[in-house]
Amino acid sequence: EVMSTRTDIDVEELRDEIRLKYSAVVETPDAEFHFHTGRPLAALLGYDAAVVDELPDEAVESFAGVGNPFERRAIEPGERVVDLGSGAGLDSFLAAKAAGPDGHVIGVDMTEEMLAKSRATAAQMGMSHVEFREGYLEAIPVEDGWADAVISNGVFNLCPDKRAVFDEAWRVLKAGGVLQFADIANGRPVPEEAMAQLDLWTG
Repeated sequence: EVMSTRTDIDVEELRDEIRLKYSAVVETPDAEFHFHTGRPLAALLGYDAAVVDELPDEAVESFAGVGNPFERRAIEPGERVVDLGSGAGLDSFLAAKAAGPDGHVIGVDMTEEMLAKSRATAAQMGMSHVEFREGYLEAIPVEDGWADAVISNGVFNLCPDKRAVFDEAWRVLKAGGVLQFADIANGRPVPEEAMAQLDLWTG
């Protein structure tokens, strides 16, 4: 089965490696990473420049997505949105702008530095209808059937138990809700020995 639970890697060690890598994106957003970041990446991925340009640097500089979860469907005014692996918050802020003051956005992340940055930026922008919660995507800290939309950008690929993450996404979605995400997918099965290498997970 493609989405089996990985038991041949240490999940806590993997999470520590991911935290380490993405806390560096917060602390030194202008550094060279093996992935693109910030405003140049948002432009590359086809984000609406007019909307992104309105956001402060703090909201954009640590962005490290792989696609654009809003490409196929815009968030509607008044919607409730959960952003899985919200990072420094770019997608959450864009969802909050689209949802408007009658909507609500909950970003979920496990990296302390990302949460601190996204919370500070939300306060700076006076966005009271977006909040950021600490948690793992295998156990999303949101009640059943709360969300109209669940978004994510380049984070499912970092989770060892993808079935659990998708189950959780469906749990927090209301009936008729939408899962819209951008991610990296494998065209062929990954060899077992590669699966056991943590640097390939985070790379």
